[in-house]
Amino acid sequence: MMTSTFLVPAASALLGALMYRHHRQVFAWTRRMRRKDETNTEYDKPSAWLADLYAAQCGLAQKPCAAEDFKDIATIGNMLAGIADHTEGVRFELTRVVESVRGYVATALPGQGAAVRVGLPEHRTRLEQAMRQEAARDELAHAILAAEQRIKDLRHS
Repeated sequence: MMTSTFLVPAASALLGALMYRHHRQVFAWTRRMRRKDETNTEYDKPSAWLADLYAAQCGLAQKPCAAEDFKDIATIGNMLAGIADHTEGVRFELTRVVESVRGYVATALPGQGAAVRVGLPEHRTRLEQAMRQEAARDELAHAILAAEQRIKDLRHS
């Protein structure tokens, strides 16, 4: 009889301790999931804008562009610049994208106007400008992909 009086409280204490431990694990898991959901929501806008920016720059690939062709890219770059300082986890990557956007937009070629015959030196100058523009577009594409990868990594961690 004495052993059963000792076993019942001991079993109850053990069961209580196990239940307490289980509840702590469940609450910790819930907090982690809530933080992860908040983090994912924080990166929704930048992720969508980066996808739009990537599509816009792909549309201009291997095509000499004047300033008016960069309207969409400049707009998206300005939107990213506005949130870059407020998005802690990807601040560096977004800043790099914004700098690449500005560098790419700065390579705009002068307007062509009417079809005019140009000399060989002018043709070479325009060709060099177009090549610098394509290199800047390529740099922008790499910056966008790096930022998207960082966001993906943060969402999965």
